[in-house]
Amino acid sequence: MTLIKSISGIRGTIGGIQGENLTPVDIVTCTAGLGTWLLNRKLPTKIVVGRDGRLSGNMVSQLAVNTLIGMGINVVDLGLSTTPTVEMAVPEMGAGAGIIFTASHNPKEWNALKFLNDKGEFISPEDGLEIIGYIQDEEMKFAGTDQLGEITHYETSIQDHIEKILHYRHIQIECIRNSSIKVVVDCINSTGAIAVPPLLDALGVEYILINGTDFGNFAHNPEPLPHHLEALSNAVMTHNAHMGISVDPDVDRLAFVNEDGSMFGEEYTLVAVADYILSKEKGNTVSNLSSTRALSDITQKHGGKYFASAVGEVNVVNMMKSCNAVIGGEGNGGVIVPELHYGRDALAGIALFLSLYAERRLTMTDLKASYPSYQIIKDKIELNAETDIDAMTKNLKHTFSDEKLNETDGLKIDFEEGWVHLRKSNTEPIIRIYCEAKDDITAQILINKVKSAL
Repeated sequence: MTLIKSISGIRGTIGGIQGENLTPVDIVTCTAGLGTWLLNRKLPTKIVVGRDGRLSGNMVSQLAVNTLIGMGINVVDLGLSTTPTVEMAVPEMGAGAGIIFTASHNPKEWNALKFLNDKGEFISPEDGLEIIGYIQDEEMKFAGTDQLGEITHYETSIQDHIEKILHYRHIQIECIRNSSIKVVVDCINSTGAIAVPPLLDALGVEYILINGTDFGNFAHNPEPLPHHLEALSNAVMTHNAHMGISVDPDVDRLAFVNEDGSMFGEEYTLVAVADYILSKEKGNTVSNLSSTRALSDITQKHGGKYFASAVGEVNVVNMMKSCNAVIGGEGNGGVIVPELHYGRDALAGIALFLSLYAERRLTMTDLKASYPSYQIIKDKIELNAETDIDAMTKNLKHTFSDEKLNETDGLKIDFEEGWVHLRKSNTEPIIRIYCEAKDDITAQILINKVKSAL
């Protein structure tokens, strides 16, 4: 069982021992840490909250909401929602911060509190460390009877979110409607089931939902990786659909399945969307160090410049702002459209991808074949208390000293045949090891070479 307090938020498994798991006491303490940060910064004393469909979501949400009320902070509760919906709602409602109750791609035993600033963006590393400091000091101040906060329930935030997407200038609504597109959507038993259908209805897309009920009892591991999407792949072929769409529980990651049941690849979600955006306007792109080289290739093809950031949405966003990127995101299926908001947004990604698909009039397999072909292997090593990450990194740097090394985030080793990137996860007790090459065999050789050196 696990509890992780990091700049990415507070994440852990439900139940167990205080301080070692995400218990009610930890939820209250961590929420109070954010509340203390808000009050000390003299930001608007209003926080917008929303949750995904996890079994523990209502319990976690109620504990956090009532903690904020007890600190004299007003709360706008969106209820069942999506991460990008909450992100967009924070500045719209003039709030000082936001909280999303979701453990994203983690299994159902997990939940988390993801903290947003007043812009609806994930808090900076500096703010994260400040909040962790308040949590560790446990010197929170609560309000008296006459100063308690109030709660307001707002139930149309998803509709507001969809309306903003539909009005985005690069969404070709009529072109999509006239293309008679049929899709299968894997909602992974969470809020994608209430967010994706109204978007597809507005775009005139025929759809079949799978895993759209029984919220929280995930039908498979919720991370949208190929070996978790077999049911979606089979459903696409059974229903003779043009494509399959997979979102994660909080609807910020997006992956597609081709018409023949093969994987379009979550790495290529951003590549395809960027190709579409760059065909409409010139500009720069950003992804993180663990994302495919294909985005750089596509960007250069359109005359733009590609920039790589450290892993983590806040790092991608900061890089996008600094280079004035017109599109960006992460290779895990995260698409960030700055004109809408600086956050990964699967709903925006769906609308843009369907615009591309309707315009190009290619099958999914032909569209995928039109992009540079790379193969990525995503592996990991479990961590324990005895793991010495610094020693591991030092050893690898020595072993591969003749290769091009990048220490911006963990260690990335650029070989002639491809790259291997190792970094400690902010969301799980693991080291992630990603490798990309022109083919699976070469990628596996490279990743085995690095793992052997460990």
